[in-house]
Amino acid sequence: MANIRLIRHRIRSIQSTAKITRAMEMVATSKMRQAQQRGLAGRPYAEKITQVLADLAALPDAGRVLHPLLQRRPAAKVCIVHITPDRGLCGGLNASLNRKTASFILEQSVPVTIITVGRKGVDFMRRHGRDVRAEFAQLGDHPALLDTLPISRIIIDDYTSGVVDLVYLVYARFISTMTQRPALWQILPVEPAAIPGVQNVDYIYEPGAEVVLSGLLPRFVEMQVYHAILESIASEQSARMVAMRSATDNASELIDDLTLVYNKARQESITREILDISGGAEALV
Repeated sequence: MANIRLIRHRIRSIQSTAKITRAMEMVATSKMRQAQQRGLAGRPYAEKITQVLADLAALPDAGRVLHPLLQRRPAAKVCIVHITPDRGLCGGLNASLNRKTASFILEQSVPVTIITVGRKGVDFMRRHGRDVRAEFAQLGDHPALLDTLPISRIIIDDYTSGVVDLVYLVYARFISTMTQRPALWQILPVEPAAIPGVQNVDYIYEPGAEVVLSGLLPRFVEMQVYHAILESIASEQSARMVAMRSATDNASELIDDLTLVYNKARQESITREILDISGGAEALV
């Protein structure tokens, strides 16, 4: 009977866990849809600012005095903006991001400084004794552009002052609900995209191309950082939804297996009691 009680207790415990994982899956699904909508809403702006930036950088007048964010110099120090979730329970997403950044650091022959965004990245870098320039956490599931401006300001100030010579972003790129991939992308110096010949239009900029370019480049960096954080949030919620769904399915399978074992044990116990009763009755005859 003790064995039956133990199995019954395990079934109830797993059922409670399955209820929690199912609820977490539903919450992650709702947050994932909101994060996807925010990311898709910003794509037209990102595409247009990239197009305008490429056109400005291609103008002869804009190239006379090269903007500090466009200047390339020998890499003496590298900065990595490491974007991770604040929480776990999202499959192997955190491990993949940390592995991506760690492998890139090991490949560098120059000093590397880290700007961490997210609690999991902070813990990983502290545990391995890396040079952390700044730490950002608890941005929430719906950060605004103003919440990410301090990150962009540190990047821009460090690059323009010569503290770092290359700046990279490491974040989870949202491919689909089932697929999220760690991405490594150089954000500074800014490399304007090439303009196809059919889209090369002669625009007139006021008060001037250089003034517009100087004002647009910091906004471009801010937008890229913000967009990377939005993609990371969408990837986090997608990975958590998939992980919680898998956990719920595994719990259901385990409950079915334990229920079968419980029924067999209960049947054996009942059969044993019937045999004992029958044996006692025959002894009395």
